[in-house]
Amino acid sequence: MTDAHAGDVLRIYAAGIATGNATFETVTPSWTAFGDGKLAAHRFVAVAGGTVAGWVACSPVSARPVYAGVVENSVYVDPAAAGRGVGRALMAALIASTEAAGVWTIQSGVFPENAASLALHRRCGFRTIGFREKVGRLHGTWRDVVLVERRSPVVG
Repeated sequence: MTDAHAGDVLRIYAAGIATGNATFETVTPSWTAFGDGKLAAHRFVAVAGGTVAGWVACSPVSARPVYAGVVENSVYVDPAAAGRGVGRALMAALIASTEAAGVWTIQSGVFPENAASLALHRRCGFRTIGFREKVGRLHGTWRDVVLVERRSPVVG
């Protein structure tokens, strides 16, 4: 993922925000704000027909050295590319990249209503580790989050 992909990445993110089931965010950030906190070595796009079809990125979960091998992922697929394996390809790239860098756990918080994301994470080796009830509010409504994680079989 480079600056050249900014428009498409933010467009896809905006589509996810609009669903109300992808993130607690309500406004598409600037490209700079989007990149803040994301690990540059672990940001990827899938390009099909010259257009970005999806993206994946991750952020550290803590600045504490003990958690250096734990990241939180985000994965978004253009609605026009849904069901074509884009998400799975992006997650495979992220898993390979993070494992090569010594990351032992990828985690994510997913709204229970986001069945496609939960299914994608399961297919990529994630397991449900918890459920946070009413952890945050979105548009005035308390929302639950399913916690999923993938422990690397080769790191840690």
